[in-house]
Amino acid sequence: MAKDHIDPIEELRQNTSVPFEQARAMPPSVYTTDAFMQAELEHIFSKDWYCVGRASALPNSGDYLTCELAGQPIAVIRDKAGDLRAMSNVCLHRMSTLLHGRGNTRSIVCPYHAWTYNLDGSLRGAPAMTLNEGFCKDSYKLPQIRCEEWLGWVFVTLNPDAPPVAEQLKQVEEMVAGYDMTNYTEAFYEEHVWDTNWKVLAENFMESYHLPVCHAGTIGGLSKLEDMICPPGLPAFNYHTILKDDSLRIAMAHKNNTRLKGEERRTTFLLAIYPSLLITLTPGYFWYLSLHPVSPGKVHIRFGGGMSDDYKDDADAQQNFTDLKTLLDEVNVEDRGCTEKVYRGLCSAMSAPGHLSHLERPNYDFAQYLNARISPGAAA
Repeated sequence: MAKDHIDPIEELRQNTSVPFEQARAMPPSVYTTDAFMQAELEHIFSKDWYCVGRASALPNSGDYLTCELAGQPIAVIRDKAGDLRAMSNVCLHRMSTLLHGRGNTRSIVCPYHAWTYNLDGSLRGAPAMTLNEGFCKDSYKLPQIRCEEWLGWVFVTLNPDAPPVAEQLKQVEEMVAGYDMTNYTEAFYEEHVWDTNWKVLAENFMESYHLPVCHAGTIGGLSKLEDMICPPGLPAFNYHTILKDDSLRIAMAHKNNTRLKGEERRTTFLLAIYPSLLITLTPGYFWYLSLHPVSPGKVHIRFGGGMSDDYKDDADAQQNFTDLKTLLDEVNVEDRGCTEKVYRGLCSAMSAPGHLSHLERPNYDFAQYLNARISPGAAA
């Protein structure tokens, strides 16, 4: 493991102080130390927007999902007015967590003493409280947390001063306007914990340099290094693109899609929205990972995806989805193997970061983002 005397924040500062043409991978201490993870929780996950999934997964009043963000249990729920709202998922009585997983409920009932809250977080009722002279039901309401929708994605933040999601991601919206990302419907959702650092998995997504090797059994043959374009990143995100051919038809624009022209119709965007929303967006389907650290060596993964609504009326739509999910499961097996091997290597006393390929430009930009958030005095 990394040596205790190493200051990972200073190591990252030094690592990111060189231009991209001279850049190396981030130092092992950035991935393996508790000190760096605590800094991430304080300066990144407590401050930036975190994606909990797709709005299409919560279509009805009472639909909810839960997450933990920088130690704060959160529930996101569609209220009776049809709006999504986020709130503390901790009872105001003896502080049990309230909702768990995903589901639908008419009210929020504490599993410990049955204090019951309305879908807006106000307290509806509390058994056996009439003899407490200080108790007033109307004074109890679950603390509300900022929640915003953007192109069908649902974000929450603990930071009351974070700029709006749409403001931060305006350039993303302009780049992928022809994909109409709002109208991609989530068809599957899973949660996993892998034995690797969250940044290892994020960086694995950010570069397609590994595709021909790590994914030789699945999508490697569809991914030509010469067709990968890795522009410089922007403050809130980085991205790269890959051209695909019609050997994977559902990655192509549907015949009814007149929004995309020329090579756009076969262009896949790989969007890394900081800190940890990773989206593969093709004209026909999407899938995503939303990551949160559990420990230096464990990452919690929210994994989902589905098809563009352009495909929904096709006779073979269900078969297309089945084929897609089978492919993504196989890709995940390959990615898990690769990223867990990387973390084991990072923990070695002999590990040392090598120079980056031009195809790893997004990784360099990610390191710059981390340094700007965590290093004292770094430019924001």
